[in-house]
Amino acid sequence: MRRFIAHGLAIAFLVVSLGAAQGPNISEAKAAPLSSSRMSPEVRPQVVKTKPYQVGTASWYGEIFDGKPTASGEPYDMYDMTAAHLKLPMGSYVKVTNLRNGRAVVVRVNDRGPIVPGRIIDLSYGAAQALQFKHRGLQRVRLDLVTPRDQKASYQTIASNRPSIAKLP
Repeated sequence: MRRFIAHGLAIAFLVVSLGAAQGPNISEAKAAPLSSSRMSPEVRPQVVKTKPYQVGTASWYGEIFDGKPTASGEPYDMYDMTAAHLKLPMGSYVKVTNLRNGRAVVVRVNDRGPIVPGRIIDLSYGAAQALQFKHRGLQRVRLDLVTPRDQKASYQTIASNRPSIAKLP
């Protein structure tokens, strides 16, 4: 019996001594030095992927229609940043992104169209030039609706695409 007690005490002493050797107590603990890369937390902008309103083929129309009335009643100006769409309300704004080169422009819907099946939007000549359609009449584009909150700021960033006409003396 003494032997069991002695043996039990030895085991208890061994367990207690192992626990004491595990590490410093709170008063002895020091914070690990931070490396310079951890001094300032890395801030990554959160990219929000939104679903496009439409993706498809865009075309443009120009000089033949210049000055003629649009569906909204205003005369068509081929250098304005405008577009024709079948369903979007007149006066609404849409961001058009050329999927070939990534260029984007915000246009105002002021006409109805396109007439040709399979096309999702007809852009003014000026908008097509800004998107760098080059000599291509058609481009694959993405349409994103521009909300009234950011409509003014987005539309004001568009530069005028009118040709400059120099007056000769």
